[in-house]
Amino acid sequence: MKNKTIIVWFSCGAASAVAAKLTIEKYGKDNNIIVVNTPVLEEHEDNQRFLKDVEKWIGQKIIIAVAEKYPTGSIVKVFNDRKYMSGIQGAPCTSQIKKQARYEFEKDNVIDYLVLGFTSEEKKRHDNFVTRERENLLPILIDAGLTKGDCFDKLIDAKIKLPEIYKLGYPNANCIGCVKSQSPTYWNLVRKTFPEVFEARAEQSRSIGVKLVKLHGERIFLDELKASDKGGKIKSWECGIFCDAV
Repeated sequence: MKNKTIIVWFSCGAASAVAAKLTIEKYGKDNNIIVVNTPVLEEHEDNQRFLKDVEKWIGQKIIIAVAEKYPTGSIVKVFNDRKYMSGIQGAPCTSQIKKQARYEFEKDNVIDYLVLGFTSEEKKRHDNFVTRERENLLPILIDAGLTKGDCFDKLIDAKIKLPEIYKLGYPNANCIGCVKSQSPTYWNLVRKTFPEVFEARAEQSRSIGVKLVKLHGERIFLDELKASDKGGKIKSWECGIFCDAV
């Protein structure tokens, strides 16, 4: 492969960081590699420290892309505008902030291939993206046989401090209070670690009329969730360019 433009979409997570590094190592000599991030206002502030550390590691600047309608990348504004937070249509934060930023970036740039942080255990998500979104996706991490745990190890070996959000028990470096999750366990973790976010999501979801939590098979409002309520293991809700169906 020569003289191609490859875009790596970096989400401030471990997997996309390693994907950027491997893409540059594998294709950087003969191709134009551009690493792009679509920031979300409600992400943990340490994500920006991690982004700067990754820039040094990969040896190049990470470009910032934002949707024209939501330049601050605020999910709260999206929810207020759309009067919708999460449900059978997914979550509007991903479509209006992440996806729209990508569409606008693609419109202004000639792109031959894309790279996302799909790991070897996410082959199904990769295949769904290829079927539903773009065929020109390079499965960098899958081809390398790397799991998410392997990506953590590579960053640790490189002496790069992982995003703070992981240390608090979250499976992804998403925005805090991810509305794609229905788990009582997840939301009580938010209540414990970021009580102000929990209260804000509870108030907004009640005002819009969205029952974000599923407890014993039934949807309930966040303000109805008891601190003692538990669900299963927290599911990994990766928030990137492609949004899983809820």
